[in-house]
Amino acid sequence: MTVVAPQTGFETLNVQQRRVLVRVDFNVPLDASGAISDDTRIKAAVPTLKALRARGAKLVLMSHLGRPKGVDASLRLVGVAARLSQLLGVSVTKLDDSTGPAVEAAIAAAPPDAVLLLENVRFNSGETKGDVELAKRYARLGDVFVNDAFGTSHRDEASVSGVARLLPSAAGLLLQAEIAAFEQVLHRPARPLVAILGGAKVSDKLSVIDNLLDRVNAILIGGGMAYTFLKAKGLGVGKSLCEDERLDTVKSAMAKAAAMKVELLLPTDHVIADRFAADANWRTVEGAIPEGWMALDIGPKTRAAYAAKIRGAKTVVWNGPMGVFEMERFRQGTAEVARAVAECPGYTVVGGGDSVAAVELLGVANKIRHISTGGGASLELLEGKALPGITALSLK
Repeated sequence: MTVVAPQTGFETLNVQQRRVLVRVDFNVPLDASGAISDDTRIKAAVPTLKALRARGAKLVLMSHLGRPKGVDASLRLVGVAARLSQLLGVSVTKLDDSTGPAVEAAIAAAPPDAVLLLENVRFNSGETKGDVELAKRYARLGDVFVNDAFGTSHRDEASVSGVARLLPSAAGLLLQAEIAAFEQVLHRPARPLVAILGGAKVSDKLSVIDNLLDRVNAILIGGGMAYTFLKAKGLGVGKSLCEDERLDTVKSAMAKAAAMKVELLLPTDHVIADRFAADANWRTVEGAIPEGWMALDIGPKTRAAYAAKIRGAKTVVWNGPMGVFEMERFRQGTAEVARAVAECPGYTVVGGGDSVAAVELLGVANKIRHISTGGGASLELLEGKALPGITALSLK
């Protein structure tokens, strides 16, 4: 994992009466009416923005929202600007574009303590391609650059790593906190270190498992990905999600775990259903899953075993639900894991949308030491990958 050195925190940049271009992650969920349904990511950026303003910066903010194919009126950042104004306690000026002479003129004319928000950067076709010329147009809008968008730092995009390569650049408080959390988990953990991995597909987590086997004391497997492991061990999995093409890879992972004396815990009982539906017939079984049935959550014995292992850990990292968390009937495994992580006295890190949703739903988020704002980015750190948005930061 690549680390941002201490000297590349934004505190080392000269921002007094300068234009500070800040990449934030305001990719918030919207409801059917287009209103913001969860402002967590906007709130997460506020400490960095307040700290920069306190040091005399003129702020020019960049973010994406959704996955537009060109300009999409439903994904403009008007609502984001309004909510940010409330949270910051100052008026945020939302510009109608993200580059060009009109944008440059508006920034130049704004007062020294202004906060300006550019339009959705993904309206530009070159944004996700890391277009160098687009990055240069962004760079003209600032004197220095601060990246505080951990959730997009695994992408080599024009407004993330592209600008960082062109301006004196550094990490915001949010990005620094994310880096510090994963540094502690991966390189300085108190032991035992327990990783909890869930989600639908084992293929999404194989690289994570391989990297973590060199570091952890135990890995707890849940969710649909568990059933590829169980089939690899020769158990019947019925209609449960299973990636047959990954069986050999999973067998290799289990052999590596055994050779390294890493506990790899799999579900021993399951909440099964006759179909994938909230109102399906369901029951709990141990061992093999009958034909015609599918496992949609871990069973009570597995929950208890996992909870005991978590509570006894000194460091815990969790990514991915234990079952079909979206359906209340099959949420209990994820809920029990969330409670156990919250009750663990050690250092706890939670990442991934469903895992974060679980700790928030249960009202225990304030008991987690670090809740990551980036599911994809946190997974890539757990895989041992360098993130372009981090590696590009440097003082020039």
